[in-house]
Amino acid sequence: MEAIFLKYSYDFRNYTGASQKRRVLYALEQLRLPNVSALQEQVLHDPTVFAQLLQFLTIPVSEMFRDPGYFLTLRQQVVPVLQTYPSVKVWVAGCSTGEEAWSLAILLREEGLLERTQIYATDINPASLDKARQGIFPMDAVRSYTANYQRAGGRRAFSDYYTAAYDAARFDPALCANAVFADHSLATDSVFAETQLVSCRNVLIYFNRALQDRALRLFHESLCHRGFLGLGAKESIDFSAFATRFDTLARAERIYRKVS
Repeated sequence: MEAIFLKYSYDFRNYTGASQKRRVLYALEQLRLPNVSALQEQVLHDPTVFAQLLQFLTIPVSEMFRDPGYFLTLRQQVVPVLQTYPSVKVWVAGCSTGEEAWSLAILLREEGLLERTQIYATDINPASLDKARQGIFPMDAVRSYTANYQRAGGRRAFSDYYTAAYDAARFDPALCANAVFADHSLATDSVFAETQLVSCRNVLIYFNRALQDRALRLFHESLCHRGFLGLGAKESIDFSAFATRFDTLARAERIYRKVS
């Protein structure tokens, strides 16, 4: 990981060891390499191998309206506050292949906020960002997303938002007309905008305590006064350096509000 950082400036040094080990062993299997030394040699001498390894290290896995209760709480308790702003900025940190960004765009459209909202969807994986921009997802997955959408308080038929063809669903490009899909690392980069909502879900669980605190610092600095932070179902700020900097809005859904 130190060699990758020095060569490519991707910083995985503060990701949790157990998770890293699983990913590297899986990469060895998929790349048909005998050991970590062989992987390191290829990665450092061939950028295309590093690009392949990056897909294993970042786990580009997501789904639309994942944990529907989270989105329902956003709709019921967060959106009414966002509606009081003349314009809104939302940061989806660690957006992976874009399912959450597109989900939020649908929710914001239904609540009359999308046209005055700027969505920043960021990730460190270029391949994932390319997929996120396209807004094209497998039809089998979209069928399961429909139930999530309904449980999240969806107001329309989910099929209204996409066109189906060739076993895939292409979502209405207008949903993300105001979205920016961009490279950003929570390990090395700084804050780039003031936001009213930061949604970073199922990312911090892969970080050690030092990197978690760094990410939370970025979110705190990015959020406006009384801005909202959403985390994943297995994540919490309770034992972090920022535990006293946020109020808990919805504990089960891991939604917090900036205090100071």
